[in-house]
Amino acid sequence: MQTIENLKVKEKVYIEKLENGLTVMVIPKKDTLKKYLIWGTKYGSIDSEFIVPGEKEKTKVPMGVAHFLEHKMFEQENGTNSLDVLTSLGVDANAYTSNDHTAYLFECTENFYEAMDELMDYVQHPYFTDENVEKEKGIIGQEIKMYDDYPEWRVYYNTLTAMYYNNPIKLDTAGTIESISEINKDILYRCYNTFYHPSNMVLVVCGDFEPKKMFEEVKKRLVQKSNVGEIVRLYPEEPKEIVKEKIEQKLEVSQPLFTIGIKDIPENCNIENKNIMVKKQIAIEILLNLIIGRSSELYQKLYQNGILYSQPSLEYEFSNTYAHVLITAQSNEPEDVYQKVKAEIRHLQTEGISEKDFLRIRKMIYGGYIREYNDVGDIARMFLADSMKGINSFDYLEEIEGINIEYLKQVLNEVFKEDKMVLSIVKN
Repeated sequence: MQTIENLKVKEKVYIEKLENGLTVMVIPKKDTLKKYLIWGTKYGSIDSEFIVPGEKEKTKVPMGVAHFLEHKMFEQENGTNSLDVLTSLGVDANAYTSNDHTAYLFECTENFYEAMDELMDYVQHPYFTDENVEKEKGIIGQEIKMYDDYPEWRVYYNTLTAMYYNNPIKLDTAGTIESISEINKDILYRCYNTFYHPSNMVLVVCGDFEPKKMFEEVKKRLVQKSNVGEIVRLYPEEPKEIVKEKIEQKLEVSQPLFTIGIKDIPENCNIENKNIMVKKQIAIEILLNLIIGRSSELYQKLYQNGILYSQPSLEYEFSNTYAHVLITAQSNEPEDVYQKVKAEIRHLQTEGISEKDFLRIRKMIYGGYIREYNDVGDIARMFLADSMKGINSFDYLEEIEGINIEYLKQVLNEVFKEDKMVLSIVKN
């Protein structure tokens, strides 16, 4: 058992890699009533081409399989639905599929071990038939159609479409009506057996627990599986250039919605590069707040002039195959905002970054990192998502103090390039 302590937040994470390869993380929170468990597999929407351990030929499956699998995992052979069982126990249960992982989770104050029994049982016992797979196609098909009309969803994926030529990040997590029509029970079992192996999974528990006892509770609920080799994931080559600078779509919206995207070159997501990845993400977070965050001069001006209606969402998404900056907001003049963001970036690149503003923003972001440790759910989800990238969440607290203006300038010039910027708009 490995113990990592962070004195800044006075928290510890206990980590054990079991014989079957499963990584278990326990973050104790003394005197906390809430308890949270999340079990994730490193299998997301981008993983549609791979080589199964022990095989030589590649396997290619339709887009949307990871999400389809997530939907089907709740249905049990005895006719019950595990989500209903968990709800009847009084726990708040859910699941999600992202670009790089799938996760099953619940939060509760009571009946934790009963809920743990159910979750660990259904995640380890898939039940797919020709009939239940066909039935699910109709349900997911409706979901796909619903998201096709969801402005926030469309502006996001349109941004990715404008940035990426080949990378599967640009493809909808749920797939398309056409792609899910090709899914059958054999494909689901093949992907389950490949990606839901314990060696490809991480289980995180946060609450008032004794770590050694929790490791034993996990072990006794595991189905025995021998360790297997590494999954080889295959991704197409992606040019550095963007596809096109501007993309528009008409949908029913009260105000135009837009996203400014900046295509970046991904760093290799491995242990050697994890500190570089963490530092870069922190630097980009600081830069985005300097450019158009709530306290920035540009945001204040745009807001007071009625051009921006609320604080933009600022994100940096990355893995070993993709990386991009996203600035999302509502405005009647998205093109004007786009040009002003470009101008502000040029201004910072030529005139430099204010030491006072830099220190203020860094302090604000550090405070945000600290606050994430107030809630068991935030902690567990954070540790799971970061672990999928080979990062320990404590790394952000350790690296932020080492970020200086010189490094910020370097990232500003390397990432915030006008020829890598796109504008996606959804409007009436």
